[in-house]
Amino acid sequence: MAQARVKARKESVLAERFAVFAECLLVGVWIAVASLGVVTYPAAIAAGARHLRRRTSHQVGGWREFVGDFRTAVRGGWVVGLAGWVAVGAVWVDVLAARAGIPGGPFVGAVGVFALIGLVVALLRAAAVWTPGAAWRGLLADGGRRTVLDPAGSFLVVCGLAVVTLTALFVAPLAVPVLGAVVAAAVAVEERHRHR
Repeated sequence: MAQARVKARKESVLAERFAVFAECLLVGVWIAVASLGVVTYPAAIAAGARHLRRRTSHQVGGWREFVGDFRTAVRGGWVVGLAGWVAVGAVWVDVLAARAGIPGGPFVGAVGVFALIGLVVALLRAAAVWTPGAAWRGLLADGGRRTVLDPAGSFLVVCGLAVVTLTALFVAPLAVPVLGAVVAAAVAVEERHRHR
């Protein structure tokens, strides 16, 4: 009898973990659809992170709650999305300068790429703790601080980004659901940081 209970408990833990993983993949699709507005990706990530936090804390939530969170987050998040595209454009110019053979170009290009990676990590960490009513400016400032002060957590988020990038290179359609796993990684990193 005791062995049956232990086995049932192990199976329920496994089922719960698989359900969370499946939810991450679904959230990746939701984030991709909500990001079709080009500048709406920060709000989509924030809504996805909030959904995953609800799911891991056993609160009820689904597509409707995701859409509601997205609508709330997009009010200030579109400005962040626009600024992100401006940063990508600036780094692209740096990379073009590096390829053109301008003196110091490779150094400037490398600095630009590393800065962009840092900005992406800070955005993911900020979006992972977003709540309705939170100001994006404050979230990004705190996310930037945590990116620098918690290098191990930031490295984990960078590894998640690398997985999405490699997935997109090898099997492009899989990059969409895997995007949810990166957001889940950012949520987990923030939970880890909060408990430290």
